[in-house]
Amino acid sequence: MKKQVCMMMAAVMAAAALTGCSGGTKGTAAATEAETTQATATAAETEAETSAVETTAARAGESTEILVAAAASLKNAYEDELIPMFQEQYPGVTVKGTYDSSGKLQTQIEEGLEADVFMSAAAKQMTALDEEGMIESDTITSLLENKIVLIVPAGSSAGIEKFEDIEKAETIALGDPASVPAGQYAEEALTSLGIWDKIQDKVSFGTNVTEVLNQVAASSADAGIVYATDAASMADKVEVVAEAPEGSLAKKVIYPVAVVKNTAHSEEAKNFVEFLKTDEAMKVFEEYGFTKGE
Repeated sequence: MKKQVCMMMAAVMAAAALTGCSGGTKGTAAATEAETTQATATAAETEAETSAVETTAARAGESTEILVAAAASLKNAYEDELIPMFQEQYPGVTVKGTYDSSGKLQTQIEEGLEADVFMSAAAKQMTALDEEGMIESDTITSLLENKIVLIVPAGSSAGIEKFEDIEKAETIALGDPASVPAGQYAEEALTSLGIWDKIQDKVSFGTNVTEVLNQVAASSADAGIVYATDAASMADKVEVVAEAPEGSLAKKVIYPVAVVKNTAHSEEAKNFVEFLKTDEAMKVFEEYGFTKGE
């Protein structure tokens, strides 16, 4: 009997041992599974963080492009000096310029040109776009002033010595007043002097002020009216006879600049406008013959 009891106790102990071993195995497996799950979650989090960092870095390396629609008389100053200067200060921004008469640029913006900044050679075009709700009104700045001048080909012997002498020219180049501010100023000045109607049969109208300048520089026209800055850019090919007489223009020749309202790059566009106001940018404008606006 005693032997049987001992055998039964041994069996119970063995069973208990086996049960303990079984429970320990399950516990170990559960712990291992939990650790694996935690490791997987940590790896996922690390991967997400790495992806976020890579995305931010990629974005930081992207270049934003803005389009500046500017009067033709600004092209040299912009392309040769100002745009490179701005891009050096803002390496993540690329600036492209499109240049033409202010009236044409106004129409293009009205028709959907995705310009970010607009700079015209007269207040008229800027005001029109502003009234149509297409300009960020609080960014409009009367940045520059220019002068209207009468020019003749270098070495001309036509005897044109003052603004009123434009009547002596057999061929005259002017900007089209319908879209070219320089042409509008020319019409205003010549009308106030009583000359406009007298010269109509001699005039060929250019689609922008650069065309007028080139016609006179090539001696295709005996005289023309352009901005002082344009004449300065071809000082070896044209001669400035005179500025528009005092009182012949009702207002100064002002170049306003502003951010276009529907720009997709508002911050970059505003930075460009602010850059144009700086002393270093103004110094460049002055080198090209402009003076500071109002």
